[in-house]
Amino acid sequence: MEVVRNITQDTIWVGGGDVRLALFENMFPLENGVSYNSFLISDEKTALVDTVDESVGRQFIENIKAALNGRTLNYLIINHMEPDHCANIDEICRLFPEAQIVGNKKTFQMIEQFYDIDITGRTLEVKDGDSLTLGVHTLRFIFAPMVHWPEVMFTYDAYDKILFSADAFGTFGGYTGNLFSDETDYEELYLNEARRYYANIVGKYGVQVQAAMKKTADLDIQMICPLHGPVLRGAQMSELLDKYAVWSSYQPEERGVLLVYASMYGNTENAVRLLANFLAGNGVKNIRIYDVSKTHFSTIVADAFRFSHLVFASPTYNLKLYGAMENVIKDLAALNLQNRDVSVLGNGSWAPAAGKAMACMLSEMKDMRLIGDVFEIKSALKKEQYSALEDLAESISSSVLSVDREPA
Repeated sequence: MEVVRNITQDTIWVGGGDVRLALFENMFPLENGVSYNSFLISDEKTALVDTVDESVGRQFIENIKAALNGRTLNYLIINHMEPDHCANIDEICRLFPEAQIVGNKKTFQMIEQFYDIDITGRTLEVKDGDSLTLGVHTLRFIFAPMVHWPEVMFTYDAYDKILFSADAFGTFGGYTGNLFSDETDYEELYLNEARRYYANIVGKYGVQVQAAMKKTADLDIQMICPLHGPVLRGAQMSELLDKYAVWSSYQPEERGVLLVYASMYGNTENAVRLLANFLAGNGVKNIRIYDVSKTHFSTIVADAFRFSHLVFASPTYNLKLYGAMENVIKDLAALNLQNRDVSVLGNGSWAPAAGKAMACMLSEMKDMRLIGDVFEIKSALKKEQYSALEDLAESISSSVLSVDREPA
């Protein structure tokens, strides 16, 4: 049975959700699944904005048929060709043979890569800034390449003042029945997942996100319809736009300390927890501690985008950096994280190498400022090192609590 909902008089949500999916992109853990959004605009002409993942394909087709209510489909608009949004293109083409496929040049190249379907004579290629009139609804197409694929574009409905934003402004988390962000506790249910989604999926492309936001800055936007997560409106929409401006410029969202450690026998962990204790005693309130061997890297990445100060601590393993720690730092570098204050603790029993290795990797990232020297432990922290660790904590705390370095 269909599950649809009007978001305006003429625009109907026809998407679906998969709460059973455990890993997004077979990589990122999902505690509450994920939603796949698609929207049907009914005017003199009808237009479907994007499709959904194949896991909810049957529900999706039922939804479209119900929303059309006997009418035919005139246009299929494709903002993004990632498989969780384009999986039903071939079925839509089969069900509605007269529908035109609206996209850009790269869209059609990718359709040919994914599908063995003949779209000759069925395509309407648009360029950046082009418009399509359905009746009273005029759709404007705004190219947003590399947010986060090269073919991505946004669609703006000038009549209802809706921005269909592809993967931008999306979030992990399944459909709860509350379709709009202001119908639920967005901050409680979605904000952390929106940050984790942004940092891991889109985070590398801050420059491109900034360019796309600049293109849409002058539009009167009353709602944003991302391909994942709630339809955004009101205070939650404004809040997430503000967050994107911060995240995409690689400014810290909050002043605080993220401590990330690897530890085989607990000695490095003990040093990290003592450091955290000193930080708290100095008045630092926002502190997070993660074990790289237990906490999924996507959570660490999200909080690295969130906090102003990062501490990395790891033992040496086979004369090199502990593998899980190396992978986390590589992920942060690949996602273009920058503009953070960092400190490093290294441990080694007979040939310490971890501290220097981490410092070297961080130095190759943009604007990563080292606070203090690399703090070296040989096997276990000794009492005679406590004062030096307290000094490091004092340096970090002074930087965190500095009033003249507020986050953007």
